[in-house]
Amino acid sequence: MSESEKPTFREAGSTKLTVGLALRQGTAALARAGIEGPDADMRRLTAGVLDVPPAKLLSEPERALSKAEARQLASYIARRARREPAARILGRRDFYGRSFLLSPATLDPRGDTETLVEMALDMVKEERWDPAKLRILDVGTGTGCLLLTLLCELPGATGTGTDISPAALLVARTNADRLGVGQRASWLTADALETVCGAFHILVSNPPYVRTADIARLDPEVCNFDPAIALDGGLDGLTLYRRMAREIPRVVPEGWALLEVGFDQADAVASVVSEGTAAVGCRVAELRIGRDVAGRRRCVAVKTRDGTHAQKPLGSCSSPG
Repeated sequence: MSESEKPTFREAGSTKLTVGLALRQGTAALARAGIEGPDADMRRLTAGVLDVPPAKLLSEPERALSKAEARQLASYIARRARREPAARILGRRDFYGRSFLLSPATLDPRGDTETLVEMALDMVKEERWDPAKLRILDVGTGTGCLLLTLLCELPGATGTGTDISPAALLVARTNADRLGVGQRASWLTADALETVCGAFHILVSNPPYVRTADIARLDPEVCNFDPAIALDGGLDGLTLYRRMAREIPRVVPEGWALLEVGFDQADAVASVVSEGTAAVGCRVAELRIGRDVAGRRRCVAVKTRDGTHAQKPLGSCSSPG
């Protein structure tokens, strides 16, 4: 970015920088930097500086920014122009109507992942499960957005979030406390399903599924800021699915496993899971493909045994902390 394009705010005479002027100047600066959707990002960044909902900005275009606020906003715009995601700059991301803290150790949750939440909630209704008796497992929890959203939506349910990164689990634990469900969530440092012990009704996971060779071709917002360990799915993107497939029947003996997949991976993941569960003597009772709001096939859901309408007590051989 050239000196002339650096986003700076100046006061003209006695005229202060207002919200309306800041939005116009910042949007133009981000557009020059090639940022897609610069107006939306500018609203988020400005709202973050002023600590107000983005919608409130529209009703206060004449509100003046202090010099400190203008400096902070200029810094945010410069960082976004360098392709740092707005959520990373602000340190939080909205997911399914709730705000989740982020850190460099966690993936930045995307709207596509909300497909798993919708499918899981639909299945709870379909199976006529009592939410208060549900046990949920979230593999590779990151911010905890999947597990914690389900705990918020299903009063009384309990769950365990696992991650290979202790730093990510710390963020998830903090988010659980912020959302008021910390007492119903437990956390376990684990790689895939290794060391996970117990029986759960629902497994949800957004595992690494990007092919190793494709990572460098991702948008800078992803490849430069999301942790590589949360992206890299191996040579064909299916490494973690293969590792989990044989273990799914053990941790979900009677229930559903819902796995996020890449836009072109649904059939391959369905085959991997079916073959893996069959190898340990488990017949897949049902398999479904879920689509995101854009109609892309982004979720593979597997029912491990036909236990419809019969929610039996599930035991546990461990108690993660």
